[in-house]
Amino acid sequence: MSDASLSIRNERGIDSSYTNSDDSGCDLAELRVRIRTAVEQVRATRPLAQSFTNFVTINLVANAQLAAGGAAAMSFLPDDVIDTAPISGADYINVGTLLPFYKDALPQIARAFHKTGHKWVLDPVAAGIGRTRTEILRAFRAIPPTIVRGNASEIIALADMWGLSAEAEPGNQPATRPAGVETVDEVDAAVEPARRLAQFLAASAPDKTAAVAVSGKIDLVTDGETVYRLPGGSAMMTKITGAGCSLGGVTATYLAVADPLTAALAASALYDRAGEIAETQSNGPGSFQVAFLDALWNVTADQVAASEIHMF
Repeated sequence: MSDASLSIRNERGIDSSYTNSDDSGCDLAELRVRIRTAVEQVRATRPLAQSFTNFVTINLVANAQLAAGGAAAMSFLPDDVIDTAPISGADYINVGTLLPFYKDALPQIARAFHKTGHKWVLDPVAAGIGRTRTEILRAFRAIPPTIVRGNASEIIALADMWGLSAEAEPGNQPATRPAGVETVDEVDAAVEPARRLAQFLAASAPDKTAAVAVSGKIDLVTDGETVYRLPGGSAMMTKITGAGCSLGGVTATYLAVADPLTAALAASALYDRAGEIAETQSNGPGSFQVAFLDALWNVTADQVAASEIHMF
């Protein structure tokens, strides 16, 4: 098979080319078309992706969804979320900050989504920490999401909780857990847990498609069969509150118009490109966040689709 390549000229006039060779060439070329289409479709149709999210970062989640081209709706009422789901292309649940009633509310919402086949994204923030959070995340095993997005420690912990790791049984205490909301594991350590988790999600999905996205210095996305690595981004993302939370919300925005793998890849690639642009235009965390939202708005579909993607 001949090499397939995609070349674009970015906003600084610099030519960016990524070559996809041999067996992966055709697949990646097709995937890039899907990514470009998802970015364009979100901006053309402004799909609603509602969120039940971390109240520390809710503002950035909503603003990021808007900047990516979508529409946002935020609620902490189960009946609100369930009643709005029919007009929402996908939903986002983030367990970063919890109140006691969430233990019943979040499984209630997930059961309603499961019953109707509604697509949703889970961010298992701080998985493995605290009895209430653990009970909520374990409950999701029977009514799983379409996409899970988290850092390496969160993905490993969730796979352990659900009995999907090699030695784990459902309900066991996870072997690792984040340090608060920060990962203590490298992305490479989450490859197999992410694959097993994606396979489990796909088996439960009405259309048998799902994805898991792991954020890090090099992002990782898998549909359970193929693993994709996306290098790039900015270390400044770790200096603002809500970068990962807002990525989950934007992933739901793309899920409203695309299949799970394409949605997860498009969101990760968009964030990497926007982060790189924002870093060059900012002087610290405060100006970075403003520049980042501007970059989410201004980065082109071609720039996102041309992102470096390695497949194995």
